[in-house]
Amino acid sequence: MATQTESGGDMSLGLTLLFGTLGVLGAFGMYLFATSGNQVSSGWAFAIAMLAAAVLVTVIHVYD
Repeated sequence: MATQTESGGDMSLGLTLLFGTLGVLGAFGMYLFATSGNQVSSGWAFAIAMLAAAVLVTVIHVYD
């Protein structure tokens, strides 16, 4: 009985880790800027986190 295995490529893993890390760093930056009172920088960090999360989901679906 033959089984079919499917393995994701290195591109999928690498891009997933890259954009996942960017999302976490953006969220951490948002927290740091918000606690220091810098609302504009906190907003930009939030935008980076959300953009990285959107690209992360896209990468997962494209390279699936």
